[in-house]
Amino acid sequence: MKTNNILGGVVVALLIAIGIALMWRTGRWPFEWPFDWPFGQRPAAVATAPTDAPPMPAPPAPAPAASEPAIQYPVAAASEPLPAGDAPMVALLRGVFGTQGAQRWRLDELPRRIVATVDNLGRTTATSRLWPLDPAPGRYTVDAPGTPQAAHISPDNGLRYTPYVLMLESVDAKTLAAAYARLYPQLQQAYAELGFPNRYFNDRVVQVIDLLLATPEPTGPIGVHLPTIEGPVRPTRPWVLYEFDDPKLAALPAGQKLLIRMGPVNERRVKAKLAELRRELVAAAPAR
Repeated sequence: MKTNNILGGVVVALLIAIGIALMWRTGRWPFEWPFDWPFGQRPAAVATAPTDAPPMPAPPAPAPAASEPAIQYPVAAASEPLPAGDAPMVALLRGVFGTQGAQRWRLDELPRRIVATVDNLGRTTATSRLWPLDPAPGRYTVDAPGTPQAAHISPDNGLRYTPYVLMLESVDAKTLAAAYARLYPQLQQAYAELGFPNRYFNDRVVQVIDLLLATPEPTGPIGVHLPTIEGPVRPTRPWVLYEFDDPKLAALPAGQKLLIRMGPVNERRVKAKLAELRRELVAAAPAR
């Protein structure tokens, strides 16, 4: 009895080996078993792909890595970049703006102040805390025939900005562009530290100049109002909170709002000088 079991096991093993070999060559199991497979199920046929099947498509190529934005307005390298320190900075400012004009600049972290202010002029707000120049003296003046909540900008308000406009007009655009090129390595470094390591600062300068040149020139009185302030705490300088009545003016970037507050005469004079400076910045190194 034991011998028969062994013999039967050998026969079954032999049949399984033959079946596997035939299945490998033909793709189907050759036997129809009259009894259950010892493990409870029949072996499944091995699926083989037809020899004339089209090739599998190649996997998609990986997306290329995002490249850095191309430089539009490269600044020609200055033959003598400005050394770090207050003394070289003061000498540079005096050479461009004169002794009195140089005194209006804030030397502490001046490159950082310049890049932050230029960038912010194209955004919603440009806090005076970061300005590279001392703010205009005096206070924002309005004519309020009834209430501060319904007023318009006083024509005399532009007088506060006249010294700065005169200082800008006194500067030769080529001289200013040359000084800018000497200072540019420090400006680019400050721009990277500001949070733009892959951007070129001069491209932003030209972009903001174009934005300022597109500032609208309203005619007639410009209505302004103080926002409603809830709570017992009142601001110590409420005049800095005036907003334009016109929603379109209120939605303008900070730099355009500043030009409008200067008054129409100052706005046109500043635009004329900015256009000169833009030509120098672009002509010094053509776009590539």
